[in-house]
Amino acid sequence: MVEHSDLHKSKWLESIKNFSIGGTAGIVATTAVLPMDFIKVHLQCAAEGSKGPRISPLQFASTVYREKGLLAFYKGLDSAILRQALYATTRLGLYKTLADREKEKTGTKFIPFFKKFIYSTVSGGIGAFVGNPCDLSLIRLQTDNTLPPQLRRNYKNAIDALLRIPKEEGILAYWKGCTPTILRAAALNFGMLAPYDQTKEFLDSRWKSDTMNRILASVIAAIFACFISLPFDNIKTKYQKMIKGADGKYPYKGFYDCLMKSLKNEGFIGLYVGLDAYALRVAPNVIITLLTIDFLHYLYHK
Repeated sequence: MVEHSDLHKSKWLESIKNFSIGGTAGIVATTAVLPMDFIKVHLQCAAEGSKGPRISPLQFASTVYREKGLLAFYKGLDSAILRQALYATTRLGLYKTLADREKEKTGTKFIPFFKKFIYSTVSGGIGAFVGNPCDLSLIRLQTDNTLPPQLRRNYKNAIDALLRIPKEEGILAYWKGCTPTILRAAALNFGMLAPYDQTKEFLDSRWKSDTMNRILASVIAAIFACFISLPFDNIKTKYQKMIKGADGKYPYKGFYDCLMKSLKNEGFIGLYVGLDAYALRVAPNVIITLLTIDFLHYLYHK
């Protein structure tokens, strides 16, 4: 009985450790790359409904820095950190816990790729659902100045946004754009976690397990994550920042409607608008997150 209780306690502590490390890694990474997220979101908004020339990330960044200063790139930092405390903690901690339980159950060191796919997409979707209110407030804080002055929401900070959204739009508004957010998170989580673990296992089986294997695996994971998730991220941004038109209706009815209108108005390549800015934002985020997770687990076990 005592042994069973100790085992249960050990599993519980292990799960807490997984979630804590996941959340910490997410916060570290998102703080480091928030300026690129700011640029990416604005480029997507600027390209909405147009197939014309696109402004480069460097041009946009130079203009913002010249007109508003460095702090403008950290608009919504409080919301971003709060979001990662929910989103990253859930998606990364849940994936690691599910993978660990699977290894324990089967008595193997590695799990099949299709189970990595299942665990990463499910945990990503659940994490996105939990963190959607904070994600919504972050998008709105970052894009508010792109709206006409009379239509701006003028949130003071993340807490103000989180308090006003249900009061002004109803509690369900917290999950506005939840479908593209969940799909984007599932794609991103799969793109970064499954290829990372698979590549790391492949490299470790052929060469001595070392830091270079992890760095190379994280770079490969970052490439997959960017290409798989950007179309979902593009739709998510448009859907979450939309406001009612003169007719009192929103421009998009749902994820599918937003996707179809985007394809019609901007073409397929429009789904990859801001790829350079997105890659500069997501790739470092993925690499920092994965390497931080491995490092923290190393410290914990050491």
